[in-house]
Amino acid sequence: MSDAPLPARESMEFDVVIVGAGPAGLAAAIRLKQISPDISVVVVEKGSEVGAHILSGVVIDPSALDALLPDWRSDPERPLKTEVTDDRFSWLTESGKVDFPLVLAPPLMSNHGCFIGSLGLTCKFLAAKAEALGVEIYPGFSAAELLFGENGEVAGVATGDMGIGKGGERKDSFTRGMELRARYTLFAEGARGSLSKILLAHFGLAKDHDVPKFGIGLKEIWQVSPEKHKPGLTQHTFGWPLGTSISGGSFLYHYEDNLVSVGFVVPLNYQNPYLSPFEEFQRFKTHPAIRDTFAGGKRIAYGARAITQGGYQSVPKLVFPGGALIGCAAGFVNVPRIKGTHNAMASGMLAAESVAAALAAGRAGDELGDYESAWRTSPIGRDLWKVRNVKPLLSRFGTILGVALGGFDMWTNTLGFSLFGTLSHGKADPDTLKPASECQPIAYPKPDGKLTFDRLSSVFLSNTNHEEDQPPHLVVANMALQKSSEHDVYAGPSTRYCPAGVYEWVGEGADLRYVINAQNCVHCKTCDIKDPNRNITWVPPEGGGGPNYPNM
Repeated sequence: MSDAPLPARESMEFDVVIVGAGPAGLAAAIRLKQISPDISVVVVEKGSEVGAHILSGVVIDPSALDALLPDWRSDPERPLKTEVTDDRFSWLTESGKVDFPLVLAPPLMSNHGCFIGSLGLTCKFLAAKAEALGVEIYPGFSAAELLFGENGEVAGVATGDMGIGKGGERKDSFTRGMELRARYTLFAEGARGSLSKILLAHFGLAKDHDVPKFGIGLKEIWQVSPEKHKPGLTQHTFGWPLGTSISGGSFLYHYEDNLVSVGFVVPLNYQNPYLSPFEEFQRFKTHPAIRDTFAGGKRIAYGARAITQGGYQSVPKLVFPGGALIGCAAGFVNVPRIKGTHNAMASGMLAAESVAAALAAGRAGDELGDYESAWRTSPIGRDLWKVRNVKPLLSRFGTILGVALGGFDMWTNTLGFSLFGTLSHGKADPDTLKPASECQPIAYPKPDGKLTFDRLSSVFLSNTNHEEDQPPHLVVANMALQKSSEHDVYAGPSTRYCPAGVYEWVGEGADLRYVINAQNCVHCKTCDIKDPNRNITWVPPEGGGGPNYPNM
């Protein structure tokens, strides 16, 4: 069967194809149908269901949701029910903490008026609204290939073939992917999307823009004892255990049903290859100011995801013939606020309005210039402009001085100016690692299985699953380079930066092997970003594979 010619793909035609059923993609779909019910829209989603691959803190600024669905607060099915009532920000030392009075912080940093909840459940809510308007949503299908028209424009996507074995042979279950063709295609794949990455290179969209920057966010959901639960409380910290040179930090959000989201964000421009974001997260929970929250509680969910951190300077050109980037594929996260959902949804709506106008004018396959020219003067651009220097200042000066200078710059930007102008980010994340010989190994404590955990028990909670007999979706271009550089020079950082135990160096001497446990992959994309040789590429696995988050 594997030697037979590939059968032709079936094809379906739409006005608009949207890749990714996250907040940006679903907001775009809803807005298109609000403008014109006759526009045909399909959303393709690689997760087994809408929300299965969605992970965020999440404290949501409701401004975009209010604009998209003005009556959502009175909807009995609304997913966001807990409004922020208590907002705290602290610096952690190894054994204590210093609370910062938020009255000194710029007003944009306040979380009051925002909602705590689950972004996955929010996406399910949005998907139901979209389907009620006539949007077709296909979960469980990975958009694996770009389709191009006669003039080089993007003409849609093809979903991946299914039923292919590890060696590339076609199994009895082989099913050809489908072509989803469109007059315009919107890419809402999230941070480091596989097709978005190809588009950036193919059309040169990042030319004359600053380097992209990323962090890794790790999150757990705990059901805590009722006496420990404080609905509406948000807590953010920086400092220990990362110290002063790395600008990461934590969040704890209390919402309904005695649930607490706890997470840790580590920027991927760190230098020490011995650092493990997962272990730093586990260690953070043991702090005297934190651990009491979880006493008597139960961990019920775990996940991890790369986060865009470049902000205003790093947003590439968003349009190309036949489509556009929206949401975190474009890089609209506001780093100091730790928020991106409002900008993701707003970008989806803005792009949808540009697409609808183009379709109404009889256009197809050209650049959506209105979207490209509008975002910087829209609420998205104004939101990111005020905080554009915070990430570069933190990277240059560390947490103590960086936070002080970043806060000062945000204050001056609210008045319309900045003493710093617009700072650049410097090196790309894979270029910041130092050789292991220049760094000190980090001794992490063993997990206790009650408050702190290992990777494999954590991955179990993510409900991650992949068909084992399929081509590898973590592709190492040059295995010899992985040995001579990743291992010999950098001491195997992939075994530490991966939050799911995917990568292992096994054996010694001539028997040393690089083992890739792809079954564990939670699709965080960190390896695609942080490998010092850019030698690992994440590609979509068979549709429906990966984590199955119920409420992240």
